[in-house]
Amino acid sequence: MDPLRILISNDDGVFAAGIQALAAEAAQRGHQVTVVCPDQERSATGHGLTLQTPLRAERADQLFAPGVTAWACSGTPSDCVKLALFRLLEEPPQLVLSGINHGPNLGTDVLYSGTVSAAMEGTIEGFPALAVSSADFQWRHFGPAARIALDLAEGMLAAGWSEAMLLNLNVPPRPAEAIAPLRWCRTAVRRYTDQFDRRQDPRGRTYYWLAGEVVDDLDAAVAGPPDWPTDVAWIAAGGASLTPLQPELFWRGAAGSLPDLAGLGSAG
Repeated sequence: MDPLRILISNDDGVFAAGIQALAAEAAQRGHQVTVVCPDQERSATGHGLTLQTPLRAERADQLFAPGVTAWACSGTPSDCVKLALFRLLEEPPQLVLSGINHGPNLGTDVLYSGTVSAAMEGTIEGFPALAVSSADFQWRHFGPAARIALDLAEGMLAAGWSEAMLLNLNVPPRPAEAIAPLRWCRTAVRRYTDQFDRRQDPRGRTYYWLAGEVVDDLDAAVAGPPDWPTDVAWIAAGGASLTPLQPELFWRGAAGSLPDLAGLGSAG
């Protein structure tokens, strides 16, 4: 296919091996690649924006493969994509990529993920966007995930990318030859137990550390075609999961199940 103008961001920061691998794969295919990402880790920042302090961006080309233009930004992942789209890029991108995240973005985690939010910022502004994650925090072999992500993005663009659709790709921590086929998946329900660990600092003052163990509710009812596996289940089976998302958060329950507001009383 013809070379694409690709914008790449992440939430693990400019020094992360995942984003460097993704940018290198895109550049090796002849695409015009610009990276605008946080200058340090900004994981789990969701769709936060910086409103009270100025943003700064510095060139960081030397950290990436030859031909990649890169900026390290002081803001959140969503800040980075906004700044790129409305100030740093000379031409709008034809594709927005986010990742490769160092760890999974499965199920309910997409609500908190800076990786997914960076891609969602592209979707909101009308660009095809893909978030990609390596589904293990310790796995550092990003080549297979980068190739799957670029193959997928190029194929989707050729086939016709649906408007306002964000794609969330998770790749299992396996060599390329051991990864089961890519499948469309539903978003699972994930919860966390014992979320805050209470500790004391050396001066005896109490503080709290967000931790917890993940619990996958595999019996929860989730939206989507019933013959699609959940992303959590398919990753556990060794496959790469692909979930279509959208910015729309409107409730999808039955309107008839809602009470009549006239019977709920009124304020004052």
